[in-house]
Amino acid sequence: MSNIKELISQYPDAEYVLKRAGKIASENNKQIYVVGGFVRDLFIQKKPVEIDLMIIGDGIEFAEILAKDLEVKKVVPFKQFSTAKIPYKKIFIEVAAARLEKYDSKSRKPKEVIYTDLKGDLIRRDFTINSMAVDLLPENYGDLYDPYSGISDLQSKRIITPLNPDDTFSEDPLRMLRAAYFASKFEFEIDKKCYDSIIRQKKRISIVSQERITIELCKILSSPIPSIGLIILQDTGLMKLIFPEIDEMYGIDQTPEWHHKDIFFHTMQVVDNAAKLTQKMEIRFAALVHDIAKPVTRRVDKKKGYTFHGHDAVGEKILNKVIKRMKLSNNLGEFLKKMTLLHLRPIALAKKGVTDSAVRRLMVAAGDDIDDLMILCRADITTKNPNKVNKYMKNFERVDSLMKDVKERDLFSQFQSPIRGTEIMEICNLKEGKKIGELKKEIEEAILDGKIDNNHDDALSYLYQIKDKFIS
Repeated sequence: MSNIKELISQYPDAEYVLKRAGKIASENNKQIYVVGGFVRDLFIQKKPVEIDLMIIGDGIEFAEILAKDLEVKKVVPFKQFSTAKIPYKKIFIEVAAARLEKYDSKSRKPKEVIYTDLKGDLIRRDFTINSMAVDLLPENYGDLYDPYSGISDLQSKRIITPLNPDDTFSEDPLRMLRAAYFASKFEFEIDKKCYDSIIRQKKRISIVSQERITIELCKILSSPIPSIGLIILQDTGLMKLIFPEIDEMYGIDQTPEWHHKDIFFHTMQVVDNAAKLTQKMEIRFAALVHDIAKPVTRRVDKKKGYTFHGHDAVGEKILNKVIKRMKLSNNLGEFLKKMTLLHLRPIALAKKGVTDSAVRRLMVAAGDDIDDLMILCRADITTKNPNKVNKYMKNFERVDSLMKDVKERDLFSQFQSPIRGTEIMEICNLKEGKKIGELKKEIEEAILDGKIDNNHDDALSYLYQIKDKFIS
């Protein structure tokens, strides 16, 4: 394809690496190609984030030569696969030997690696859109190899495997999640043969490590329209296997105040709304799990219909199990629990009217995550009634405005008593223990209720007023 050189030239850092790699390969009488996602992204006008080089020969040996040329001191080798990563500052590089892989039925890790040629390497790849290569040798620079019609599938927005999908997904079941990810990332459709194969092969996901499953789920949540990939997981039966708490939402009704009666599809809309409001994956993940306890808290009220009392607090507890099973980081886990526990608070404030005391308490509970919480709450408005949307958004703006005023006046984002425990012990002649915590709590409550200002002098004066009650 004649415009590949022109497409590459749009990215000077990548172009420099590719031309250097081609020159070095030519000098060493080697064949070398750029493959996979880099080639795919060229044709959809997406800036490449990494370069995948494939060499006919020893990948590690060539990586060391290229790294030296690029003034990179060390490579990260993977000897089993004759592959190495080059931590080049301007763009990440991976060099791999052309290879075929044979798998054990109980593991997605190859039991045997067979070195091969260009065509053999491309056929082992997951999807046709990732099975293209561009020659980098100076005399052939820019020549495209597309033996499995990847360009055609890019144009038709189709995800399909180069081989029989049953073989592709059975060998490496993680590719089923990757199919959902690419569908979500590019708004492509999964070919029917592949889709049906995922349904047949879904139980094979059990051989994939939890860490890899979690990574792919987070990638789906990071895509422009996460619901595309999430609904694929649900419809193929994968969701039930990798995230049963979300699967349980499917088919569960809720009151018609929210546009989606079905909790699952309401959740999908919240996730997509969050994706429009923020690039932060953590908030999108919070949108996915914020109603995680609704299926177990659903009750029938004769007047109100379905209710979900306490689903915020119950959801926080359910997440303890989810975090452990999915091996989420401590930071992400605590964030999800906080967002789930607090997600009704701003909505309640917006509905009831806002006092400084209520705003202070919310800000103390949310801490530095208060802005993220407000994004989640805005995303949670899924009604199609424009008057209701306008009403809720105006209420949130009022809450935001009040929080800004309170924050500037009292600096509550990192709130705690201005009187430290040691000072209370000295003034009250008490030893460390429960009473100290009770006194601190009483001072904090007085500040939050607006009885006293948030400063040391007022807090100290208040301590002298109340201490006798606690000491006696």
